[in-house]
Amino acid sequence: MLSCDIRVDFGDETLRPSFTTGLGITVLFGPSGAGKSVTLKALAGLIRPSSGRIEFDESIFYDSTASTWVPPGGRQVGYVPQSLGIFPNMTVRENIAFGATGGRQDRDERVRRLVGLMGLAGLETRKPPTLSGGQQQRVALARALARDARLLLLDEPFSALDEGLRQEMRHELLRLRDELSLTIVFVTHDLREAHLLADRMAVIDAGEIRQFDAREEVFRRPINRRVADLTGIANIFSGVVTAVREGEVDVRVDGIELRCGSCGGNSFSAGQAVDVAIRAERVNLRRRSPEELAGTNAFEATIVRELPYGSTHSLQFQPIAAGPSLHVELAARPYDVLDVAHRRRWTVELPIADLHVMERRTAQGD
Repeated sequence: MLSCDIRVDFGDETLRPSFTTGLGITVLFGPSGAGKSVTLKALAGLIRPSSGRIEFDESIFYDSTASTWVPPGGRQVGYVPQSLGIFPNMTVRENIAFGATGGRQDRDERVRRLVGLMGLAGLETRKPPTLSGGQQQRVALARALARDARLLLLDEPFSALDEGLRQEMRHELLRLRDELSLTIVFVTHDLREAHLLADRMAVIDAGEIRQFDAREEVFRRPINRRVADLTGIANIFSGVVTAVREGEVDVRVDGIELRCGSCGGNSFSAGQAVDVAIRAERVNLRRRSPEELAGTNAFEATIVRELPYGSTHSLQFQPIAAGPSLHVELAARPYDVLDVAHRRRWTVELPIADLHVMERRTAQGD
């Protein structure tokens, strides 16, 4: 179990990350400059916090109240920076062995096992400049693991790779997670990468963790508008609560009533100003009229802008009468089956379970 509750002052900025996590991949996600890399360096012991505590399993890495500070070399931690940090003048074997501890026989055995585990057999005598980007990534991961690390810290390690290699390395990381039972903290500002890798996710913004939870909880049920923005929710509406019942909340948005089934455990009251969010891929297109669909969360709208993007189509809808403007993402297959290209006017349906209600907060409160 990794527990981090620290304060780091650097220049005019203050970072206050606080979270507890365990086995699996925890993604630190947020915009550039949010404090992700600083948090990782503090965990690795490369930065000494101003105050707080860092604990991993039975080991206390840092405790300001007890004046405890374990330097990087004393932490059972593997760390891979963005630059990878492998030595160009050393061979693959020498790079991996650099981080290994123990006697000569133990080190040799560990290097041999990691060479096999990371698919580097046959490359042991090669030097990094002669390797592909993906092979260099594997060397960096192997060297980080050579210390018999139970905690692996990765700072955007795949950012310099093309998409094909990034996908390959993501699969490698998931395999390592499963085979080695590691606690992994992975930094990224790539939303898609965060969704692919995270078991748990910490959304960091302006030096603070805005939300920490299981991946799907963060993506489907953000705690507020700022987190919704950061995690790519395109549809966020301002509204007022009109009715509250068990498990559901009715919210008036742009002249229509929306029945919402996701509240994130919050309680709301009639007349309260709230925000309502739904992911673009969760909106349904229907050929039938809103009346035929019983009218719940359904209204007519027209496609006013369309953008094909890889295997999906991004559609912007404007309501015919009442209702909010909507962004809809549709996969290529349903786009073709529905023949969206030849029809501009649709009934859009917002599933009750996918409409998430959030407390309205001021910009300062976010």
